Amino acid sequence: MSDDYVYDEATGEWVPAGEASAPTAVPAGDGVEVRDAVGNLLADGDSVTLIKDLKVKGTSQTLKRGTVVKSIRLTGDEQEIDCRFDGIKGLVLRAEFVRKR
Repeated sequence: MSDDYVYDEATGEWVPAGEASAPTAVPAGDGVEVRDAVGNLLADGDSVTLIKDLKVKGTSQTLKRGTVVKSIRLTGDEQEIDCRFDGIKGLVLRAEFVRKR
């Protein structure tokens, strides 16, 4: 008999290692709901509008309120969306600053 115990996050208890169940893996894109500033559910390919002027780090450019960003991609993080915009590579926006069109 082993004295090893494992913390089970689902139940919040320490259980013997032999009784611990294997964690179920969730695919990267599944199970994450990304919502915009007003609570609308976002999906890959949606168009969004900025609700606030945003300074872009690493450039002297500012994205103005009302700017439309097309064809967003979800990153797997519930607060970040990946998108393309003229002259800016690798632009990642926070979901709290956009509204679905």
